[in-house]
Amino acid sequence: MTTCGEFLVQQLQAWGVDTVFGIPGVHTVELYRGLPGSGIRHVTPRHEQGAGFMADGYARVTGKPGVCFIITGPGMTNILTAMGQAYADSIPMLVISSVNQRARLGSGNGYLHELPDQRAMVAGVSAFSHTLLDVEQLHEVLARAFAVFEGARPRPVHIELPLDIITAPADHLRLQARPVVARPTPPGEQIRQAAALLHGARAPLLLLGGGCVEAVDVARALAEALDAPTALTINAKGLLPAGHPLLLGSNQSLPPVRELAAQADVVLAIGTELGETDYDVVFDGGFQLGGQLIRIDIDAEQLQRNQRPHLAIHSDARQAMAALLDVLPARTAPGSGSQRAATACRRLAEGFADWGHYRALFERVLQVLPEARFVGDSTQTVYSGNHLVDLPAPRRWFNSSTGYGTLGYALPAAIGAKLAEPSRPVICLVGDGGLQFSLAELASAVEARLGIVILLWNNQGYGEIKRYMLERDITPLGVDIFTPDFVAIARGFGCQAHRAESLAHLGRLLQEAPEDRPLLIDIHQAPPFAP
Repeated sequence: MTTCGEFLVQQLQAWGVDTVFGIPGVHTVELYRGLPGSGIRHVTPRHEQGAGFMADGYARVTGKPGVCFIITGPGMTNILTAMGQAYADSIPMLVISSVNQRARLGSGNGYLHELPDQRAMVAGVSAFSHTLLDVEQLHEVLARAFAVFEGARPRPVHIELPLDIITAPADHLRLQARPVVARPTPPGEQIRQAAALLHGARAPLLLLGGGCVEAVDVARALAEALDAPTALTINAKGLLPAGHPLLLGSNQSLPPVRELAAQADVVLAIGTELGETDYDVVFDGGFQLGGQLIRIDIDAEQLQRNQRPHLAIHSDARQAMAALLDVLPARTAPGSGSQRAATACRRLAEGFADWGHYRALFERVLQVLPEARFVGDSTQTVYSGNHLVDLPAPRRWFNSSTGYGTLGYALPAAIGAKLAEPSRPVICLVGDGGLQFSLAELASAVEARLGIVILLWNNQGYGEIKRYMLERDITPLGVDIFTPDFVAIARGFGCQAHRAESLAHLGRLLQEAPEDRPLLIDIHQAPPFAP
């Protein structure tokens, strides 16, 4: 007999799933019956939150949904934070969990792992949460999940299977082809209106978000056709390569870019929430648009959030940008976009004058590992790198400082990123406080034989929060935490680990990084890390 759990594995593999993250438990072992020999790799984190962050990192690199098998009850409560981060950053994630037998749902009798309503609890961090009450529903609910991932704004989806459904007969089910879902196309009249506004603009500005990462070619062509200075959200880094004459970086919270936004007569925003963690990290409400706003987004509701548009176009980003390029008249005279961008960038560089140690750090890393991907937590190297670092392609810089803003993300997400593309170096940017949230995942990386580099920025506590408290005349409390010997701990897990004494030493450590296990490099912030 083929059970529903076994058939589920077969159907997922047929739809391109090659990796599953999960911790087996008594309520999920029947989901695991079909995994051996299936061709799907199983990765065991040390905590279900780690499973979710690994799936997140995998999804950001591949564009495919990261898949998790999670036990009912504590497994689901553990993964909620990871789902919250993925939800905020529009990351596709498929969380498949068990739940108590159908006859016991909502009973309140104290069965193992019982929750009053697990589905409702998860609904707030997912595009939808569904309880599979009949084997016959399996294809339909999976198709709905992949419709979210491929045809709408991607976000986590949760499907829970009661224990008696997991083991129910499914011999009569047949594998089905993966559904093809067309993304929304832009209305021609709205595209013509947008093209007319943009063609007549004297000082256009282009704002590109993570919704554009699958359309690098048309995004760059559009920026150049408009001759528009271009700002990228953190998740859009690389859409314009480092050194591009129109690139403003990810500096929308800083005065030079804010002034361009206020002076622009037409602003085109594509695939971006225009949200706080990209446009107002100083939390003063100072990002204001002075001209007409054109918004393009795959999420119709998002078109009306944060900044109200003059023209709202509900569309897939690639299709809309390609349509605009088709109808935009050719420029008859050179524009001023590059000059405006260069002026802003010079002023930005002056403002970053005191960040030389951060700039030198990233320059040394990229000198040794020019193809590196950076996966970060909420930590000072990430905050500075969000402003300083530009890369030649997208999907090479992402972190949890955006959206939900959780700690503990970097290490497991870096594991997922390395599994997704083993040939590319992965740098995990993490602080000593954040690393302690998910330190046990060092064991997962060693077990999977992953050669990631963990760049630990060590200021012996929650340094950024301490500074925030002092600036507001609040006596620091709870921020000067005990800091363990990370080098000794990492070596105990089987990692290679060293403390970097200088940039030159850091470069040598990076050059000698092992390919089959993690390398932890402990960098003490004080005294200032210098060449």
